[in-house]
Amino acid sequence: MSTPQTLPMSDAEVSLYRDIFSPDESTTLFQELVDTIHWQQESIRFGGKAVPLPRLTAWYGDEGKSYRYSGITVNPLPWIPLLLSIETRLEAVSPVTFNSVLLNYYRGERDSVSWHSDDEPELGINPVIASVSFGATRKFQFKHKTNPDLRTAVDLTPGSLLLMAGATQHHWKHQIPKTTTPVGARINLTFRVIY
Repeated sequence: MSTPQTLPMSDAEVSLYRDIFSPDESTTLFQELVDTIHWQQESIRFGGKAVPLPRLTAWYGDEGKSYRYSGITVNPLPWIPLLLSIETRLEAVSPVTFNSVLLNYYRGERDSVSWHSDDEPELGINPVIASVSFGATRKFQFKHKTNPDLRTAVDLTPGSLLLMAGATQHHWKHQIPKTTTPVGARINLTFRVIY
């Protein structure tokens, strides 16, 4: 595993590990996740009507570690060996032990996640978020909450790990935008600690 790259961002602690999983491992894990995970099409309330999220999701974790985001409350499915094996690899470089994971399945270029911060109360102060990617490369964008001139982006390649810690979620938002360029499917797992 190569040395992590520290992203040059003020008010943040963000590290990128390019090859936490090898290309062969990444290909195998992507297909296992497609086939094994209990994917859901959640909806959010927008303008008085239910609007499907532009991606599929799943929530796994320790018993009782429910999570609420975008008006959606999800109760954890029990851990499976596949997720625990991925978690073990990430915890080798993480400062915390995770108890839950949100999975996102971006089926193509029209699937996305809009600007947000992972700053829900149940994540505690200065949450550590370990985001690992499999499948197609997608651009991950950051923008500062109070200084609009501060923006950056990084390509999340298969097998890469983006580790966000410190005050990152207090000061920055992030997104995976839609794109007009055709792109294959991508699965992202964001491991976290629910208090």
